[in-house]
Amino acid sequence: MKKILLLLVLTKFLVSFVPHKFYVSVTNINYAEKSSSFQITTRIFIDDMESLLLERYGIKAKLATDQELALANDYIEKYFRSKFTVKINGDYQKYTFLGKKYDTDVVICYLEIESVDKDTLDSIEVQNEILTDLFEEQKNLVHIKVSGTKKSFVLIKENNKGMLNL
Repeated sequence: MKKILLLLVLTKFLVSFVPHKFYVSVTNINYAEKSSSFQITTRIFIDDMESLLLERYGIKAKLATDQELALANDYIEKYFRSKFTVKINGDYQKYTFLGKKYDTDVVICYLEIESVDKDTLDSIEVQNEILTDLFEEQKNLVHIKVSGTKKSFVLIKENNKGMLNL
């Protein structure tokens, strides 16, 4: 019995260190009526983000560690600006990169588009190419919610845009 229990514990321990076999990010875009803004969160596996920062910018970011590179936020923001865009009513929108936090093996990035008048809102279009330049299998799930209207997309390298018409 002890050998079986030890084997189960050892297996769980070893499996927890196996790199994940799928490449996905999840982005939630929610309209906040109180602040008249779109609040955006994107969840990306930390190891994928580190691979991207090393490949694209040549930096070892050491995310979620005590040795994290001081400029990690700057490089992550730079990457987002080149790979993630939002259009409202056909016009590109500037967003603020608010920062990031970590949750287990995921980095959560926070963005915001301010001063969006819901009464004039006809459409929101998202182009998400996050990590598609590094991983062919990358899928970017995007969920948009404005008031009671919701729409979700699975964006890939060849089809990287999604739109919600209101």
